[in-house]
Amino acid sequence: MTEPSEPKAPRLLEGMRVLSFCHYLQGPAAAQYLADLGADVIKVEPTKGAFERHWAGASTFIEDVSVFFLCANRNKRSIALDLKHPGSVQVLHRLIASADVLIENYRPGVMERLNLGYEAVRRIKPDIIYASATGFGADGPLKDRPGQDLLIQARSGLIAASGARPTVTGCAAVDQHGAALLAMGIAAAYASKLATGKGTRIEGSLFNAGIDLQAESLTLYYSGKQTRERFQRDGHLGTWFHEAPYGVYELKDAFVAISLNPVQKIAAALGSERLTALARNDAYKDRDLIASTLADILSEWSFADLEHAFEPAGIWYERVNDYDDLLVDPQAVHNQIFRQIPVRGGEATIVNHPLKYDGFVPDLRLMPPEIGQHGEEILASLGFSREEIAGLVESGALAAARQAEATN
Repeated sequence: MTEPSEPKAPRLLEGMRVLSFCHYLQGPAAAQYLADLGADVIKVEPTKGAFERHWAGASTFIEDVSVFFLCANRNKRSIALDLKHPGSVQVLHRLIASADVLIENYRPGVMERLNLGYEAVRRIKPDIIYASATGFGADGPLKDRPGQDLLIQARSGLIAASGARPTVTGCAAVDQHGAALLAMGIAAAYASKLATGKGTRIEGSLFNAGIDLQAESLTLYYSGKQTRERFQRDGHLGTWFHEAPYGVYELKDAFVAISLNPVQKIAAALGSERLTALARNDAYKDRDLIASTLADILSEWSFADLEHAFEPAGIWYERVNDYDDLLVDPQAVHNQIFRQIPVRGGEATIVNHPLKYDGFVPDLRLMPPEIGQHGEEILASLGFSREEIAGLVESGALAAARQAEATN
């Protein structure tokens, strides 16, 4: 009698094969969302490895492995090809013929120059789902400008709207949102393909993703016919469009975020006559006065005392966590949002897939791969003989895993 297997999240996209011609973050992260859900994602990368293998923020490498690479490349297989080598053509044709989806996030025109543009791929695989992720779009006046998260935050208005003075979001928010949008579009196109047998051309851009992040704010701004002066506000306020006290305030020993709450309710909880005197003011028109007054009052409070005052009053608030706090936050632990993984004898902490399915987080089936780790395995599954694979390696069209590691 066999032991029952441990229940796991369903692999909802099992059966989907994805070719990922991606680097940096937007494309790899989109492919990782699909891989987490069970898709067979094959990372097609240069023989010396994708860009994200060779760079990491704050120079964070573990045993010479880029943590930037680790954050968006789990549950994938890797094949390392010289896309300009004539010998890679037959490999690419067979890979494309076997795939449901091709994702790429090169600058516009690069895939066409490699003979891997949409029309060329569709001739090989008519029902392909071809997803492109660019900076500003596949065409238009800005298509050739560099599409990097900070620059998109600037161009999309996100920086201008994010603080009392232009403030950069402290993470690659646009990249990650663009990745999630692209994965959503691919999943929808795959559902359509299963129903109709037809492929889809999908075009995503960081620029549109940066705008989409601000759907509420932009809709309010344009529909209300506001002007840029509306962005000017007391530095404690979190947005240009919420009433006071919506924002972040400094206490004696911490920072606290205070959400949508009637001023009178907060005044009563704090026992503050100064704030009570402002409770009849318009909480939006007089938001700067209310926010600055509240900031002055709260500067004398500790978080423990504030918690004691706010909890019974039902005030919406949260202590401002830093990253050290977040890792041990009881809800983060309960949600299983972080995972520790071994890396060549070291250890890394990564962010798990953000959703649960039937109560479970998708499992880690494959570690982020070494360069070309699965190339020979993939080619064998496509019908290449051992001799043919050896010939591709010898010619330089294919980098075997050990060869790629040696040249890395």
